[in-house]
Amino acid sequence: MNAAILTIGQEILIGQIVDTNSAWISQQLNGLGIDVKQILSIPDESEVIYSSINQLLNTHDIVITTGGLGPTSDDITKPVLCKLFNCGLVSHGPTLNHIKEIFTKRGLPVTELNIHQADVPESCDVLMNSAGTAPGMWFKRNNSVLISLPGVPFEMKRIFKEHIMQRLAGLDGRKVILHRTILTFGLPESFLAEKISDWERDLPQNISLAYLPNHGIIRLRLSCTGKNNEEVESLVKHQIEKLSLIIPDNIYGFDDDTLEQVVGKLLKETQSTLSVAESCTGGTVAQLITSIPGASQYFRGGVVAYSNMLKMNLLSVDKDAIEKHGVVSKEVVEEMAINSCRIMDSDYAIAISGIAGPDGGTSEKPVGTVWIAVAKHEKCVAKRFNFSDSREVNIARSAYNALNMLRLFIQQKNL
Repeated sequence: MNAAILTIGQEILIGQIVDTNSAWISQQLNGLGIDVKQILSIPDESEVIYSSINQLLNTHDIVITTGGLGPTSDDITKPVLCKLFNCGLVSHGPTLNHIKEIFTKRGLPVTELNIHQADVPESCDVLMNSAGTAPGMWFKRNNSVLISLPGVPFEMKRIFKEHIMQRLAGLDGRKVILHRTILTFGLPESFLAEKISDWERDLPQNISLAYLPNHGIIRLRLSCTGKNNEEVESLVKHQIEKLSLIIPDNIYGFDDDTLEQVVGKLLKETQSTLSVAESCTGGTVAQLITSIPGASQYFRGGVVAYSNMLKMNLLSVDKDAIEKHGVVSKEVVEEMAINSCRIMDSDYAIAISGIAGPDGGTSEKPVGTVWIAVAKHEKCVAKRFNFSDSREVNIARSAYNALNMLRLFIQQKNL
């Protein structure tokens, strides 16, 4: 069984809003064993809406649309659906009562536009919207199903959970689909692909692999189909076990894990504390760490020592080391890290100093040169990185590499 998702609204096409609805719906459909074969975005134009829905219904078992159900003049989906299903609009009593209740509770009058939101094509099954005023609609044409939903994300999700999930679960032709994402760090995509090429070649036919890189993190997504949950879960688990023997130090988590979560968990498990001393990343590492609930259990604090003066005054970096080796150097970041442990009374510390760009580079230290150190009291390891000429990329990669270095340092693995 396959599906298509159609988002309706010019605001998506001009980049005014990001289409998060399609991603969420895709996850739900995959969990129900329904393959999403196509995602399409179109403007609020009657002919485009009509032809797009008509074509998708001819080629897919399920079509889900979002958007175009509001009370304003640019919301034209319902008249198009009437034309498509050769029917007229009728007022849906329960929806009209629901709309009146909402506006009464808010102390607002019910306008003619609000009343017309209860109008639905007479050939549809109405899906009540307990979170808003625009109902969802379920249509059947031959062997295909069309589901029309409002574009407001929390309303769409409410209707999907309350009315659609169970109905889709009862349809025939579904299969078991399992996606498992293996999170890796430390190997560029081409190097990783070469290292696991034999494993990838030997994957069973019903398991596919996708590489999803982002700022040094490479997600390996395994997608497996089968007849039952036990079968696919066993197959995927076996392949993950085989992969873990090939790149044990590079795998840091699975699915929705983040490096900051993994590091936080390690610090809690070892009852350890952390401090950070940042320069070119401007507090990015501290922000990532404190984005995790409960970070106060292990995070002491951080210093953004952007200037040389603050590096010397707050972190006690030796002036001679800066003058001799430069602020972007092994010697300076090691002092920053070791002194952070002492000054902030932490078990571990991260220190970063680099040239984020776009200016400030030299032939010896071009833009993208970054030194990162991790320390546990007086024990310290520092590493030089050469990233890109993009300031945004350099800051992100510096932060994530620092977290990964700390992960390996705590686990006593090779950096």
